[in-house]
Amino acid sequence: MRIYVAQVFVDDQSKAEAFYTDVLGFVKKNDIPLGGGARWLTVVSPENPEGAELLLEPSGHPAVPPYKEALVEDGIPATSFEVKNVHEETTRLKEKGVVFTQEPMNAGPVTMAVFDDTCGNLVQIIHHNS
Repeated sequence: MRIYVAQVFVDDQSKAEAFYTDVLGFVKKNDIPLGGGARWLTVVSPENPEGAELLLEPSGHPAVPPYKEALVEDGIPATSFEVKNVHEETTRLKEKGVVFTQEPMNAGPVTMAVFDDTCGNLVQIIHHNS
């Protein structure tokens, strides 16, 4: 068994597509119209294009907005991405205008930081400390 698709709920799929591809550097894998303006929109890491896909899922279900708001209010990331170096990635993303809610910090076996994805979520980046 392996992870095929994970999802993050987004307020606007077009805005999310731009952020996750142009800013974060993911590559669009699928973009299939589903009707009503919704799309099956997935992105993948350019380092592993056949790996797990991240579905940029519309936040249309009534349970999603309160769920997302509670996570953000409590500072809980909706998802987490591994990077080679959190400090370098934080600098790169800040240069692209990304707002961090938690600066890089050492948390034992990992160093992590958290940013706002502009689509209603907090996202964590980590690297494993050696």
